[in-house]
Amino acid sequence: MKVHYMSKTYEWATPIDLFTELDKEFHFTLDPCATEENAKCSKYYTIKENGLIQDWSNEMVFLNPPYGRNIGLWVKKLSENKGVALLPARTDTRWFHTYIYNKAEIRFIKGRIKFGNSKNSAPFPSMIVIFKN
Repeated sequence: MKVHYMSKTYEWATPIDLFTELDKEFHFTLDPCATEENAKCSKYYTIKENGLIQDWSNEMVFLNPPYGRNIGLWVKKLSENKGVALLPARTDTRWFHTYIYNKAEIRFIKGRIKFGNSKNSAPFPSMIVIFKN
């Protein structure tokens, strides 16, 4: 069965060109939401290590969290550290208003990006959120 405009997974692999552009600006040291196949930094955590319980201090974090119900936990942790997140532009959510709005730099991405090896664009808009703590 093919699923239209829904994901069978919460994993959305970051487009490498987008990451490379951001890495030139921010020089990332940690990818806390990765798989061995899609890690963007030499230091990363997989679901097994649970990046939410790891120490992110003294790191420049690149965060592309799972886009499920726990996304707010990831955004909260990043807001307490220093880094950049690729997130769905869901400005109506509690996590957006609690941790991002008027607290971080927001760069809305024009159009919709293609995650990983997807042939189609994401069914939602995206934003880059920068925490400079």
